[in-house]
Amino acid sequence: MLEQSNKEESMDQSSLKIEKPLKKEMWGYALSAFGVFVTWNLIGSFLSYYYTDVAGIAAGAVGTLMLVARLFDGFTDLGMGIIVDKTKSKHGSARPWLLWTAVPFGLAIVLVFSVPDIGETGMLLYAYVTYLGFVLLYTMVSISYKSLQGFMTPYQDSRSLTNTYSGIFNFSGALVAAVLSQPLAGLIGWTAVAAIYGSIAIVFILITFRSVKERVGPNTFNSGDNVPFILGLKSLFKNKYWAITAVFSVVFYAMVALVQGSSIYYAQVVLGNANLVPIIGLALTLPMIIGLLFMGPIVVKIGKRNASLIGVVVIIIGQSVKWIDPAHLPIYLIGSAIAGLGIMAPQAYIFGMINDTAEYGEYKTGLRTVGLVNSGSSFGTKAGSGIGLALIGWLLSFGGYIGGQAEQSPLALEMILAINIYIPIILAILLIILLMFYKLDKEHSTIVAELQRRKINQMGE
Repeated sequence: MLEQSNKEESMDQSSLKIEKPLKKEMWGYALSAFGVFVTWNLIGSFLSYYYTDVAGIAAGAVGTLMLVARLFDGFTDLGMGIIVDKTKSKHGSARPWLLWTAVPFGLAIVLVFSVPDIGETGMLLYAYVTYLGFVLLYTMVSISYKSLQGFMTPYQDSRSLTNTYSGIFNFSGALVAAVLSQPLAGLIGWTAVAAIYGSIAIVFILITFRSVKERVGPNTFNSGDNVPFILGLKSLFKNKYWAITAVFSVVFYAMVALVQGSSIYYAQVVLGNANLVPIIGLALTLPMIIGLLFMGPIVVKIGKRNASLIGVVVIIIGQSVKWIDPAHLPIYLIGSAIAGLGIMAPQAYIFGMINDTAEYGEYKTGLRTVGLVNSGSSFGTKAGSGIGLALIGWLLSFGGYIGGQAEQSPLALEMILAINIYIPIILAILLIILLMFYKLDKEHSTIVAELQRRKINQMGE
């Protein structure tokens, strides 16, 4: 009995006192967000424009490509999630994939923005091959990166702070992409811009690989072998909070893709000056960074869900301000700034919310699948972005938009207004409804304590 008691006490100390990452490590993790998301925002904000107005591919064909690519990307997420969960190396489960994929990822973004003039069919085929290749590599990097947070720590406060720090770099990457990309492209070309961003991504991803430690393995709370795919997939659909975050990701990233991807068309057609894109990007993204600097202690106190809920309400306010006079630049910029401040919270904390569902899923089913949880929700992210970008292409085509033409039809103008203002408001209302059903913030600490208790009891038997 004494031996068992000592064993339980030892397990209690080791399991209840998993070391928390230091701030230096959190910042090291966060740094990759700049490299990953500066390329993501280059794609989201300018690839449709590059295809339609620079390469000369038809808008409708571009819309279909965007949806196909993102759906393909979403399905590869599931495969990558399984791979991460099954990876066992001296570097851990998620970390080694950052090392293996950093350089190919950086090269892939350059190929995407290098469409050769080989005829309409040839250019479209090239676009499909290079873009699908990029999204495959993006999946490998992003799933590993998002999952790494779940392997770093099981604690909500640590995840919230890590999300805050990575959000700063995330939004800084978005700011750089939104403000500098178009002016730089005018000087050195889109291919050179992509090469600069790709090089930054390689360096920052490798720094994260060197900085971060994995502490939470598949056997931290439970013991046993890797979870089979079918069993893990079934466990996802028993996890109500994972389902909520997955649907939330679809709707949220569709909304963001609409706002970001249509800004260059909005500046060119509605405001009459394509050179306003950097100013619009600054108005949209700078409030995200400023707001996030003050969010660390706030999100720890009110939780990720409540912070996100407040953010969505602010998005609706900002979009409504734009609606007052869509062609008046100062009003539009004020509305964009308010909407950007609102986007900040859900975009910064959705990945933390997703990782929290891993503990809930284990609590309900006994199975821990951090990679699969992240890949399943990432599918929603990619599908949402694909839907948003596809809607841009399809609605522009429906409105009769002609790439490179200064004057557009009245219907094309209405479609741009719908893409940038009206549809995002509808999607934001759906986000509020979804968040009303997400209550894991209040339950998470109790769930983690219960998982640790189960582990102690299991090891004491």
